[in-house]
Amino acid sequence: MGGKARRSPQPTKPLVLALPKGRILEQSVEIFGRAGYDLSPVLSKSRKLVRDCGPLQVWILRSSDVPTYVHHGAADLGVVGSDVLREQSFELYEPLDLGIGKCQMIVAERASAPVDERAQAHLRIVSKYPRTTRRYLESRGLTAEIIKLSGSVELGPITGLSDRIVDITETGETLRQNGLEIVDTVMDISTRLVVNQASLKLRAREIAPLLERLGEQVV
Repeated sequence: MGGKARRSPQPTKPLVLALPKGRILEQSVEIFGRAGYDLSPVLSKSRKLVRDCGPLQVWILRSSDVPTYVHHGAADLGVVGSDVLREQSFELYEPLDLGIGKCQMIVAERASAPVDERAQAHLRIVSKYPRTTRRYLESRGLTAEIIKLSGSVELGPITGLSDRIVDITETGETLRQNGLEIVDTVMDISTRLVVNQASLKLRAREIAPLLERLGEQVV
């Protein structure tokens, strides 16, 4: 018989989910699992950075890289801390606070050498978050030299590099062990689900139920 053969429907490509390395990874797997998405393959000891997990393809990235991949549309969704989001200032849709990875961004100084921030002519602060630190200072009407570090910022006041630090803490134990005390809180931090704005429109049929299922787990 004549006629054109029907084309088979093209398989739907998986949504790409960017997850951060580290302690948030296991918590993310747990909450997605409760929502019906099995991400357990990402917990294997393999060094593969791309894992196929049913309707989701998971990319395992540095936390600071997650917003970049989502912003530019390489990944459809991502899981990342609000500290990273505020520092990078990408315009991303943030539909859910996942309620994990809760901690605080704080200002700390040496307990034995308190700082008079209004009287000190040249205040120096070390931080991994220079933009957030600058906005914090501006909100307080303060000026300071901000020095960016990537490692253990607690060493700043101890070694004389800085007067204070702006850093993340969960329990404050590391600060106490290094003779530092908290003098102010910059912001409370938690882990967010972020979505690329184009993906939200183009793949709404797949993303909407995922958001609904996850939302039921974090209420």
